[in-house]
Amino acid sequence: MGVFCNGFSLFLIACSMVVVASGSFYQDFDLTWGDHCAKIFNGGQLLSLSLDKVSGSGFKSKKEYLFGRIDMQLKLVAGNSAGTVTAYYLSSQGPTHDEIDFEFLGNLTGDPYILHTNVFTQGKGNREQQFYLWFDPTRNFHTYSIIWSQQHIVFLVDNFPIRVFKNAESIGVPFPKSQPMRIYSSLWNADDWATRGGLVKTDWTKAPFTAYYRNFKADACTWSYGTSSCGSRSSSSFSDRTWQTNALDAPSRRRLRWVQKYFMIYNYCADLKRFPQGLPPECRRSRF
Repeated sequence: MGVFCNGFSLFLIACSMVVVASGSFYQDFDLTWGDHCAKIFNGGQLLSLSLDKVSGSGFKSKKEYLFGRIDMQLKLVAGNSAGTVTAYYLSSQGPTHDEIDFEFLGNLTGDPYILHTNVFTQGKGNREQQFYLWFDPTRNFHTYSIIWSQQHIVFLVDNFPIRVFKNAESIGVPFPKSQPMRIYSSLWNADDWATRGGLVKTDWTKAPFTAYYRNFKADACTWSYGTSSCGSRSSSSFSDRTWQTNALDAPSRRRLRWVQKYFMIYNYCADLKRFPQGLPPECRRSRF
């Protein structure tokens, strides 16, 4: 036995803008599973998830969001993290759910984490892109962000865009735009597939495995019952709505190209063996 962790109906809801400049995890999130493996401390400014042989752990946001920018700083499991997965994502509920995923796949000490991304629309995913990171994500906190607008979804790491999923409804590709999503995160054991296809198993003598979270920020539309709108454009809370812009600027496009050239290790849009009948239609569109 391992060491125990101690260390919708749219007509009914309306949208209102919220900006959480320095939110409290007590205020913004619920610990959903894992008993003592999930903790909030430092006056609500720090959250940790842990995994041992008995249980992983997780949390979810109290609010639902529909479009916006979500930022969270994470410091991932250090040392030999092979077999562990730290998932941080937006998701709605039900068999036709939408989802926007960051998943961090642990590895042996000294080997890099794999950052796995995916987009689900109407219950279907299979849109994976994977990356190595250009830093050690276990030594310090780094910011992982999702920009979700009606035009595109952008994944960012320390404000560097690493992936763009554009709205391609005009060519028949579903896009998540009508289902509010909560923020979720979990730390769990996936040694049947996560590290080298399941060849490397979790070393439970290193448990508990712990990841840390801080500096959550949401500049987003939240959804609740009522008749309120997305807020007053003149309010100071809405002074920065850059997540609504339709395209990346030139510096962001250069950063995106740099990341995809040097750090992308898998792209479903380049996997001809996986799609012998032809690549998905969105793969034939411009990356930007």
